[in-house]
Amino acid sequence: MASVSVLIPAAGRGARLGRGPKALVRVAGRTLLEWTLEAFVWADEVRVALPPGLPAPQPAANVSFIEGGAERQDSVARLLKGAGGDVVLVHDAARPFVARAVIERLLEAVTLYGAAVPVLPLPDTLIEPEEGRYGVALERSRYALVQTPQAFFREVLGEAHELARARGLTATDEAQLVRALGYPVELVKGDPRMFKVTYPEDLALAEALAQTWPGGGG
Repeated sequence: MASVSVLIPAAGRGARLGRGPKALVRVAGRTLLEWTLEAFVWADEVRVALPPGLPAPQPAANVSFIEGGAERQDSVARLLKGAGGDVVLVHDAARPFVARAVIERLLEAVTLYGAAVPVLPLPDTLIEPEEGRYGVALERSRYALVQTPQAFFREVLGEAHELARARGLTATDEAQLVRALGYPVELVKGDPRMFKVTYPEDLALAEALAQTWPGGGG
């Protein structure tokens, strides 16, 4: 079985959430980062990028910490540089709830295809606003919501980051960089519970879900 490194870029300042570094925001008595680390105790190694100047938490058996970069992409590149796994999973610390079934689908797909990400169908009507007014409705079946973790062969993601540096490419996730390399990215079924805590109102939903999540407060 391939070894797995989990890369967690957690250096964001959480400006939209307004609670300081997002990784340290608490849900049901635990930080978002603690929730995330618990989800990956099975991995061969977990590497976390923290905001510059932020003291690292107590070390765990399979966890190490580094100083993150100015942007998410920079942090992932730094994490990747020291990763030793055959496969890397890149995951947002702002997604504290990680469904094991999604992980299993990702690991199966990445073994076959070399790159895989979880997605969800859009449940709502999708429009293109026109100067603040209701615009053209788009065919939502043509679109999907992308989640993390995203899974890649380490060599593939490394090559994608090298290409990005050489061409000055920036992206909001690693799948875009891998696709720019010309490498196909397989899609697997995600889980709506793996939502990203972005705005203050998301914390209430996270608190409620934590009460019933395995190992949570319920």
